[in-house]
Amino acid sequence: MATSEHTGGESPERPAPRGRVRLRKAAYMGVPAFAVAATLVALTAQGAIAAQFAISGMPFVVAADRLEADGFEQFGALDHMAPNSPNAGDTGGQVLVVVSAIKEAKLTKLCQSVELGGTFLHITAGDKGTPVTATDLTTDSTVLTGGDARFTNIEIGGDSSEFNKANVPGAKGGLGVFGQQADTVVIDKLRQTNWATTAAKFRLPNLHLRFSSKGC
Repeated sequence: MATSEHTGGESPERPAPRGRVRLRKAAYMGVPAFAVAATLVALTAQGAIAAQFAISGMPFVVAADRLEADGFEQFGALDHMAPNSPNAGDTGGQVLVVVSAIKEAKLTKLCQSVELGGTFLHITAGDKGTPVTATDLTTDSTVLTGGDARFTNIEIGGDSSEFNKANVPGAKGGLGVFGQQADTVVIDKLRQTNWATTAAKFRLPNLHLRFSSKGC
């Protein structure tokens, strides 16, 4: 995903073959989207990126030992808070995010937490041998890390308004916005800072919700 400079007689680094791509210590999978942050803001101002539902403005952490996904899309977007939201701070009520959309997802040992005035609302599920499952799962993130990420048949740099793989969820980014899509992705030690999550179906085996002094 990155480029490296070369000078003199050094031969340029060969691009990775199309197909299976393995990323060791994968951090910020959405880095390419953040690299065009100024473009995203400009496109949003022009109305090229549609606003999604109003977010609360309170980020939450999602972690899982393992994510297995069939049908993957990712692109940049801009989330909006409700007018005069007390959580807007100095953001102007807008948060630049990386949208990750998955057709079918399995998450092992899911943990989700959000800080509420010094305590945490803490949710766990999928930790008794049956993973959490979701259909048409979409997350809006500012941070996404993993100990190891593996993609199959990944396409990087496509126009997110033209995603056309047969098995992807069908989410669309703005016209001309950088995007990537893949047939499958597996991420170990997943950790996200999210501002929104949606799903058509969400099954949480062994669900446990509580207040805690610690987050995920």
